[in-house]
Amino acid sequence: MIDRVVRVNLLIGTGHFLSHFYVLCLPPMFLAWQQTFDVSFAQLGLSVALMSATTALLQTPVGFLVDRHGARYFLVGGTLLMTLTMGLMGVATSFWQILVLSLLSGIGNSVIHPADYAILTGSVPKERMGRSFAIHTFNGNLGFFLAPPVMAVLMLWIGWRGSLILVGALGVPLVAAILLQSRVLVDQARPREAHAGPQISGRDLLMTRPMLLFFGFFLLSSMAGAGIQSWLITVLTQVKGMDIAAASTTLTFYMAGATGGVLVGGYVSDRITRHLTFASVLTIISAALLLVVAGLPLPEVLIFGLMFFSGLAVGCSRTPRDLMVKDAAPPGQIGKVFGFISSGLPLGSALTPVPLGWIIDHGHPELVLVLVAAMLLLSLLCCGTARVAAHNAAQPDAVPAE
Repeated sequence: MIDRVVRVNLLIGTGHFLSHFYVLCLPPMFLAWQQTFDVSFAQLGLSVALMSATTALLQTPVGFLVDRHGARYFLVGGTLLMTLTMGLMGVATSFWQILVLSLLSGIGNSVIHPADYAILTGSVPKERMGRSFAIHTFNGNLGFFLAPPVMAVLMLWIGWRGSLILVGALGVPLVAAILLQSRVLVDQARPREAHAGPQISGRDLLMTRPMLLFFGFFLLSSMAGAGIQSWLITVLTQVKGMDIAAASTTLTFYMAGATGGVLVGGYVSDRITRHLTFASVLTIISAALLLVVAGLPLPEVLIFGLMFFSGLAVGCSRTPRDLMVKDAAPPGQIGKVFGFISSGLPLGSALTPVPLGWIIDHGHPELVLVLVAAMLLLSLLCCGTARVAAHNAAQPDAVPAE
């Protein structure tokens, strides 16, 4: 018999994998769509923008619904909507249909974070929460990583229409599995199930200092990550004189460290209580390694290693980050809290590339890694202040309401 927590992790993790996988299914389609529908690159980019923006905007209101009505049905509905819209893109006859389906897919995707964290909080014992959160994050990263190469291979094999229909169909068994295994997906405890007391509205909860600071923490962390992913190759070629292959390898080392570090951080987080200290040390190490790479003449092999360990440190800090947010969220409010705070991730990814590109255009690529390190340290300031504020504001007899 498979352990109940393992089944929870498989169901929730697979859904998170698909939600990230579907986002990056679209860019490999662009050249084929341009030939099929005769559209511009700006119009092609709109498909991804619609999906991502819709997800970011709806996560918070969906979080309110999850907290009020429960997460399981929203998880089923959101996953089913994602998978159906992805498959229907394969039979689209006009590009406006692609755009409508992208928007609908974003609506489905907006359910994932609020519902997943609400279910994990209710289904996983505290002593295994770190590992479950880490597996959840790891599966999302894996979806991003695998989507481009998988779609490229499928397009060569069965064309762009067949590829989208096939990957869309993959979600149907997952929806069926969630329904069949729904008894193992225990929702978060509701406020009335915990203890009564003075209550504040959900909106007021999200506007409290700890929640706004945690939002800033997620936003700045995402901005730093987007800066690395968007411009590391350019910086290394222009500043360090590396060729494209070596610079791309460096980015791969960084991303491998960040992805693997998530699992390491989850394992350690279940064995320690000082999550802020752990995350702080790791963030400082990552920022310091970026500054070393930015400021010192180094051989390529050493740059590979330093960037790997910088990514590893960032990856290890992600699970303590999520656990601190969970601890700051009152009982029954996980959906809205994670919906609101995690919306900082796509927003941060959208904010960084243009201004850092402007800095490179104006002849200062050497500043990019310095600014990314500064973003990491500033995110740490937000995190530490949020943790202290949440601790000071904690009242055993005050539970926020809907």
